[in-house]
Amino acid sequence: MKISTILDHIDSGHMALPEFQRGYVWNRDQVRGLFDSLYRRHPIGGLLVWATESKSAAHRGDGPVAAGIVKLLLDGQQRMTSLYGVVRGRPPRFFDGNPRAFTDLRFHLEDEQFAFYQPIKMKDDPLWIDVTELMQQGSAGLGGFIARLSADPALTQKVGEYAGRLSQLLGITDIDLHIEEITGEDKTLDVVVDIFNRVNSGGTKLSMGDLALARICADWPEGREAMKQELARWAEADYHFSLDWLLRSVNTVLTGEAKFQHLHDKSAQEIQEGLKRAVKHIDTALNLIASRLGLDHDRVLFGRFAIPVMVRYLDSLNGKLDEVTRDKLLFWFVQAGMWGRFSGSTESMIDQDLATLEGPEGGLDRLLEQMRLWHGSMRVEPAHFTGWSLGARFYPVLYMITRMGEARDWGSGLPLKANLLGKMSKLEVHHIFPKAQLYKRNYKKQEVNALANYCFLTKDTNLRISDRLPEEYFPEIEAAHPGALASQWIPMDPELWKIENYPAFLEARKELLAAEVNRVLESLLHGDTRWLEPRAPSVRRPAVEVIGGIADEEEEAKLEALDDWVEEQGLPRGELAYDFADPDTGEQKAVFDLAWPSGLQEELSEPVAVLLNEGPEVIALASQAGYRVFTDVGDFRQYVLSEVLGEEKDALRRA
Repeated sequence: MKISTILDHIDSGHMALPEFQRGYVWNRDQVRGLFDSLYRRHPIGGLLVWATESKSAAHRGDGPVAAGIVKLLLDGQQRMTSLYGVVRGRPPRFFDGNPRAFTDLRFHLEDEQFAFYQPIKMKDDPLWIDVTELMQQGSAGLGGFIARLSADPALTQKVGEYAGRLSQLLGITDIDLHIEEITGEDKTLDVVVDIFNRVNSGGTKLSMGDLALARICADWPEGREAMKQELARWAEADYHFSLDWLLRSVNTVLTGEAKFQHLHDKSAQEIQEGLKRAVKHIDTALNLIASRLGLDHDRVLFGRFAIPVMVRYLDSLNGKLDEVTRDKLLFWFVQAGMWGRFSGSTESMIDQDLATLEGPEGGLDRLLEQMRLWHGSMRVEPAHFTGWSLGARFYPVLYMITRMGEARDWGSGLPLKANLLGKMSKLEVHHIFPKAQLYKRNYKKQEVNALANYCFLTKDTNLRISDRLPEEYFPEIEAAHPGALASQWIPMDPELWKIENYPAFLEARKELLAAEVNRVLESLLHGDTRWLEPRAPSVRRPAVEVIGGIADEEEEAKLEALDDWVEEQGLPRGELAYDFADPDTGEQKAVFDLAWPSGLQEELSEPVAVLLNEGPEVIALASQAGYRVFTDVGDFRQYVLSEVLGEEKDALRRA
C-alpha cells in the first residue's frame, strides 16, 4: 500500500493506534534517518496491523474510527507517526509525544542531506528546502520551487538536477509498504498483545498494568482520561502519582490483589465503580496523612505504595473509622515508610499485606504483626537519625514530628503544625549550625547536612537568622520565646551550642528526636504499646549508612528546575531524591538526586540518574545498577537534547 494511501487511512479513521500502544518516542535523529532511507529508496520494513471490528476497537486519541473493519497499528507506529507529522505538518489524532521530533525538517538539494532547521545556517539559502512545505504543495507546487531556484544566477546551471531531486523527494509518498494483517475471531486482546510483545522484543514490553488498562479502555474508552483527571486533581494539591499507581488502587478495591491478572474479569461498570471507590478512599487516606501526620505535600509522602493497601482496608470498612482504628492505620503507614516496606519488591509486598487483611483471622492487628515480624523492632533509635540529606527516609519523619508536636517557629513563637498562610510563612529547612561556618572548619558534606542539624522554620525566620552561630542566636530566641528551642528538640546545655562541640550536639539531639518519634508513635496507639516491643530482638536491623542524597535546599532547587525543564521538553518528570533500595529487604542503599528508573522514554529503557556533588561510591553504585549517570546539569541537558530529542548541537547552543 502506498504511503499516501496509509496517511489517508489515518485521516479517515480506517487506521488507528491500539489503546495499549505507548506514545511516540522517536527523536530527530531517527526521523532524519527514516527520510534519508526513503529518499534513497532503501527498505524501511513493513507494517503489522490488527484488523478488527471498529465497534470493539479500543484505540488511542479522541478521533472516531471508521465503521466496519479498522486496522490498528501493532508495528510501525513510530515510522507512520513521523511520516504523517512531516507530510501533513501536524501530528495524527492518536499522537502522544513531543512534536518537535518531526517539526521543521529540511532537505539540502546539493548535498542531499536532511537536517532540522537552524536559522543561522539555513536562512536565505534557497538550497535548503522545507520538506513539509514541499509535501503539502505536491506536484502542483513544484513549479514554484523551481522558479525560486531559477531566479538565482548561481544555481541556473543545476536547476534541472535539483528538479529531479525535488521529484524524488516528493515521490516518497508513492513508495509501497508491505502490510501484514492479523485477523480472525480467535485473535483476542491477550493474543494480540502477546504478538505485539514478540514483535517489539527489542524494546520495552507492555507491562501487566498496560495490558490491564488496554482491557479497561476496550469496554470503557473514556477510562484513561477519567483516571488522568483524578491524577491532575491530586497534582494541584502537590501530590504527584502515576497512572499505574492509581490503577493499582482500583485493582486492590476490586480484586484484593496487587497483580492485575484478574482485573480483566471486571465489567466496564465494575471498573467505573471501582475507580469511584478507590478515589474516595485515596482522598480519605491523603486527608488523614496530611491532617493527622502533617505530611502535606509530595516531597514528604514516603511509602506511597502503602496507600493501595490502606484503600483496600478503608473500602472493607466502607470508609468508617473510629479514632483508635484511624490512628493505628496511620501508625502502620509511618512504619511502612520508615523501614521501606514498599521500596523493594513493591507488588509482592502489597500482595502480602492485602492477604493479611483478608479472612476471619485478618485485619489491622495482623498487618502490624506482619510488619514487626518483617522488620523487627518498630521503635526508633537515635542511630536512625544518623542519616543526612533531604532524601533520607527520616527526613519526612522529622517533618512529621514538627507538624504533629508542639514545635514552634523561632521568629514568631507560633506553632508550626497549623496551615500557615503567606509567602514568607512556608516552612523551610534550616541548618541549625550554618553550612558556611561548618565548611570553614573542614566538616564533610554528610556532617554539615546531617538530619540532626535540620529543623523547620518559616522562610522569614530562616532569612533573619542567616548564617549566625547557635551560641549567638539561641539565647535571643530563648529570651523572646521561652521554650521554643526545646520545642524543636534542641539540647539546652549551652556548651553544646558552641561550634567546637558540634558532633556532641548532633548526638544529643538524635537522642531527643528519637524519643519524640517514639512518643508520637505511642500516641497513635492510644496506649496499646505492644507493637513497639520487638517480638524477636535478634532480628532487629541496625541503622545503616546510606550514601548519596540532596545536600540542601539550594541543590534541591537546582534539581527541581532541571526537572521542570525536562517536563518542558515534553518528557516525563524524574523522581527527586530517588530511594534506591535492596529489592528483597527494602533496605535503603542510596539516594539518587534525580532519577528516571525506566528511562526518559519508556520504550528506550536506559535508566538515567543525575548525581550532583556525589562521591565515586554513589556513582559506581548507580552505574553498576545499569543507570546512565550524569554529574553535570549541562551534560545532562545536552544528552536530552542531542540523544533523546535529536536536536542539532550547534542550534541548541544558540537557543
